[in-house]
Amino acid sequence: MKTKIWLAMLVIYIIWGSTYLGIRFAIESIPPFLHAAMRFAVAGFLVLGWRFLAGDGRPTLKQWRDASIVGLFLLLGGNGLVSWAEQTVDSGIAALVVGATPLWLTLFESMRPGGAKPGWKAILGLLVGFGGIFILINPQTLAGAAYRIDLLGAGAVVLATVLWAIGSIYAKTADVPKSIFMFTGMQMASASIGLFIASLLAGELAGFDFRAVTTTSWLGLAYLIVFGSLVAFVAYGWLLRNAPISLVSTYGYVNPLVAIFLGAWLAEEVLTGRVFVAAAVIIGAVMLINQSRQKT
Repeated sequence: MKTKIWLAMLVIYIIWGSTYLGIRFAIESIPPFLHAAMRFAVAGFLVLGWRFLAGDGRPTLKQWRDASIVGLFLLLGGNGLVSWAEQTVDSGIAALVVGATPLWLTLFESMRPGGAKPGWKAILGLLVGFGGIFILINPQTLAGAAYRIDLLGAGAVVLATVLWAIGSIYAKTADVPKSIFMFTGMQMASASIGLFIASLLAGELAGFDFRAVTTTSWLGLAYLIVFGSLVAFVAYGWLLRNAPISLVSTYGYVNPLVAIFLGAWLAEEVLTGRVFVAAAVIIGAVMLINQSRQKT
């Protein structure tokens, strides 16, 4: 069992960390919202087909409603905005900011009626984590004028983490089918419709030609569908049932590091002292928050 657990952990460490680079390659010639709509439509309906063939019951309208709300927050607001932001923000930087999502989760959970109130470690983690985001995004900090991060794109990633956290909090009280995989397929299928509408509203289809899509973008999209949305998620769902949550949650520390180094290696993204300092601060803050959760 230990071998299976660590193999599954390696899957989510490496694959989820690499999806940020996959997004960057996919949006080279596919508009960001459109690529996400295609990704989650294919993955979502494949998962739904699998679960129906496996004998899962038909979801209720209330379950579809809740799945749609969660999917729109997580995959349209979260993943969609990250994809849009990666037009101007390095994939490693996007992953690092997304790695700070537990900061928002802790904050919003404390504001929810009946939610867990943060202890001193969680409060310290919140302060340190937001300081790390400030170090990363503030153009004058540690790097001078030599390396600047696009503030609009970075702001979109921060907003994506906020929306992801809101969707995650809502999911705690959602009406969920017996199969968590069915619920995820419903989220992906519903979000794909929202992403396609966002693509239309953003004018992405005006002048877009599928014949102009590069091989790199098609490969990036295929990687996101097969590995990012299917293989890694199945591994994650299995881990939630078979491994300690304290171990599973460590993907939040590793994914940003994988994304940063893959981006530098394969996409020539810039690594600076500011990135390393911000990475250490943000990951340290998330570790503090996770430690506080384990003791409550």
